[in-house]
Amino acid sequence: MRNISVAKIKDAVRELCLKANFELRPDVMRGLRSALRAERSSRARGILRTIIDNARIASANKLAICQDTGMVFISLELGQDVHLAGGDLAKAINDGVKDAYCRGYLRTSVVADPLVRKNTRTNTPAMIATEIVPGSRVKITVSPKGFGSENKSRIHMFRPTASARQIKDFVLDVVRASGADACPPLILGIGIGGTFDKAALLAKKALLRPIDKKNPVGGYARLEKDLAKEINALKIGPMALGGRTTALGVNILAYPTHIAGLPVAVNVSCHATRSASKIL
Repeated sequence: MRNISVAKIKDAVRELCLKANFELRPDVMRGLRSALRAERSSRARGILRTIIDNARIASANKLAICQDTGMVFISLELGQDVHLAGGDLAKAINDGVKDAYCRGYLRTSVVADPLVRKNTRTNTPAMIATEIVPGSRVKITVSPKGFGSENKSRIHMFRPTASARQIKDFVLDVVRASGADACPPLILGIGIGGTFDKAALLAKKALLRPIDKKNPVGGYARLEKDLAKEINALKIGPMALGGRTTALGVNILAYPTHIAGLPVAVNVSCHATRSASKIL
């Protein structure tokens, strides 16, 4: 059994919140630069250059990549041979978020009650998804997710007889409906299977995978490739002003499901898809 102080988790969460908000992921930067090389529209090329310059300036000056510094999603992989000592885990995580948003002068966007709408002023609570895994390590992934894109996310409970074509059409409809509001070029996290809630969590976690890393399952790798091709053929383009790049990446996660169902969730994310990880 390995002891890990929750104070270390608090410190890691603070560090990762700042890193994710200030530094765009390397895979996303590579995707943007690749899109710029492939783009033919002068307007789209100008937008992509501005997005890349914005990310470069944010990283160099420790400034937020986007003014919407998001609601924080925490993916916590907790080794079963770890004993957490020194306090409450959820409190430590939220204290880390609070410290980061204060120290980094990041916008606080969380309201304590969805109907009363009073801001907590700390950007907490975070959304925490905990998975127990083998081993004696803790992996923390922080993803601050803005709501311009989050609001465009959708889930559909398909019949088990639904075809791949029907799933593709659903995803394409989600992209069309997103328009400029989701700040394309987009990254799409797609969850297939499980239950209503599991599909949504899969879609969220799919966004954490590098966009240049292929799905290990051949059928889903082909589906990702086909969807990316069809989405970019829509020519919605950067900031929905036309161009070849509407999606930088399409990531799918799948899970077993019930014989009577086929849940599909699409978590829409903007060009500033942010996350950072650390292993303790």
